[in-house]
Amino acid sequence: MSILDSLPDEPKPGSSPESQTPQNRSDKQGNSLKFDNQSTLQPPQLKVDAPLRMVETAFLASTASLIWFINFYFPLGPLLKIFFPVPIALVYLRWGRRAAWMAAVTSGLLLGVLMGPVRSLLFVMPYAFMGVLLGSAWNRRVPWIVSITLGMLLGTVGAFFRVWFLSVLSGEDLWIYAINQVTELLEWIFLKLGLLINPSTLWIQIGAIALIMFNNFIYLFVVHIGAWLLLDRLGNPIPRPPRWVQVLMDYE
Repeated sequence: MSILDSLPDEPKPGSSPESQTPQNRSDKQGNSLKFDNQSTLQPPQLKVDAPLRMVETAFLASTASLIWFINFYFPLGPLLKIFFPVPIALVYLRWGRRAAWMAAVTSGLLLGVLMGPVRSLLFVMPYAFMGVLLGSAWNRRVPWIVSITLGMLLGTVGAFFRVWFLSVLSGEDLWIYAINQVTELLEWIFLKLGLLINPSTLWIQIGAIALIMFNNFIYLFVVHIGAWLLLDRLGNPIPRPPRWVQVLMDYE
């Protein structure tokens, strides 16, 4: 045996930590960091709120338009009229103010294509605006008396807008026909009460306005009852009605 055979093997160049260059060390550290980052990566989360908002807004806007369309050509009494503003109010409850205004505009444009701009305007004012108003009131959880009163005022303005708009289109003053109807009603009431009174024009106009407001108040009250029973089952409840209404409807 020679002396060379008894010598230990020399380490290969670059195999010891001391022999590694700073660049090699940094490369290894960078690779380890990349591997750790890749191991902690998660699949990207898709944001479905925007497409869902757009689809629901379009669907509920077309629903409101379809209810108005069916009621105009195939009237079923006051049944469908109750739900004129409800789809747009539901859009407000689910997606907020901007989506509700988009639904109101979309329903008006759709009815403009299907039925013409005149009937489209008669729906937008007041029912589309009323849907936005009721959605805003229900979203803020205001009492029924507040939302009904606000809706009644908007419905009264919408009634005068309808009279003015149709008077412009027909070339006749339709308010005169309303005054004549109220005059006949007051004369019948005075006759039943045995009062020999001839109502003045001022009182007749006040009676006509009061009758329109009362009619809208009853309409908004029925709309609230319908929306209360329907939206509870859809998972978007509106504020609770007064206790006497719950007892009357036997609804807990």
